[in-house]
Amino acid sequence: MTWTRRPFAALAVCVLLLTGSAGCGSSDAGEPERTASAAPAGRLLDATDEDGRTLREVGAEGAPEVGIEVQPEADASWDVRLTLRNFRFSPAGTAGRAVAGRGLAYLYVDGDLVAELRGPDHRLPGELVPRGTHHVTAQLGADDGTVWAVDGEPVRSTADITASGPDAAAPSPAGGSPASAGRAS
Repeated sequence: MTWTRRPFAALAVCVLLLTGSAGCGSSDAGEPERTASAAPAGRLLDATDEDGRTLREVGAEGAPEVGIEVQPEADASWDVRLTLRNFRFSPAGTAGRAVAGRGLAYLYVDGDLVAELRGPDHRLPGELVPRGTHHVTAQLGADDGTVWAVDGEPVRSTADITASGPDAAAPSPAGGSPASAGRAS
């Protein structure tokens, strides 16, 4: 009967070899995800954004998208909220390499960089938005300092806001819808 045990033992060893590595490792919740790095991270273009950051082109299907909504607060500051699709923020201290669909957001007021965001919510101080109409833009970047792009255009969204001034009850809110490839709202 040893001849029937050998094929069974060989089959068992093959199954363990094939599935064993998938079951190994710790289940530590603090361990970084390994599946995200397997996806391609686009290709570098010769083009740059307004700040000189190289554009990293990805296909339109499944590309990251960002939307921006800006609401006034009673203390003359502004509540900025980003909505994201196919994108996740990387924590501070993440290695400086591009991983598909991950990174940070650059926040601009009238073309001037005011913050680098690692989360979807931000409080914009009122002194950065004086009386008048302003453009608040969120642009998605990779952790290596490049900017995500579709069809050669940075992935960004813009909201136009109007600040009435410090004496007014509340400034006028505005919001932008999710945009990619430069389709500003």
